[in-house]
Amino acid sequence: MVTVISLGGSIIAPDGVDEGFLRDFVALIRDLLKADEKRRFIFVTGGGGPARAWQTAYRNTAGTAINDEADWIGIMATRLNAQLIKAVMGDACRQEVITDPTQVEPMVGRVLVASGWKPGFSSDYDAVLLAERFEAKEVINLSNIAQVYTDDPKKNPDARPIDKISWADFRALVGDEWVPGKNVPFDPVASRHAAKIGLKVICAAGKDLPNLKKLLNGENFLGTVIG
Repeated sequence: MVTVISLGGSIIAPDGVDEGFLRDFVALIRDLLKADEKRRFIFVTGGGGPARAWQTAYRNTAGTAINDEADWIGIMATRLNAQLIKAVMGDACRQEVITDPTQVEPMVGRVLVASGWKPGFSSDYDAVLLAERFEAKEVINLSNIAQVYTDDPKKNPDARPIDKISWADFRALVGDEWVPGKNVPFDPVASRHAAKIGLKVICAAGKDLPNLKKLLNGENFLGTVIG
């Protein structure tokens, strides 16, 4: 039983590293692993605040920014976050950080950690590819929002939270184009492939650990189901 979690950089390192969240998150995962010896997790990390800060610095100083270069800067931030998650998971994660989801060996330990791969999409796409590789039925996308909205609630006071949405309707919301640092609930490139293979994605607030525990235990939870 493999659970794939796209672990947003916005909850690992919104600016600096959120050490309190990491301690509580690792404790929750260890409790779940202890309760069910068959359970395994794959975590795919985003870049968070460091990715956006370094990408902004690149754009401000280079004059003319190249998307691939900006993506590589973001990818390096995801790898730093991934190495941190691997380290704090300790002996539960016995393999090196995965940087290419198409070249991954069978899981050896209880936890596998992956980072960004290459330009053209976010680490959400890597999570979808790993879910496909390990035959997971869904990807849990944890970020700094509790649900997907009909529009940006910061800009539109009439925006409404969505409990469930089809891939067609979700893709109409986020579009098909990926731009480095783009802030959407789930990457458009990842969304296209998830829709193609019939994968479900659940978006939920990463720092609401009681809610995450309910989600992982198959109980009622707050979030948005896509697909």
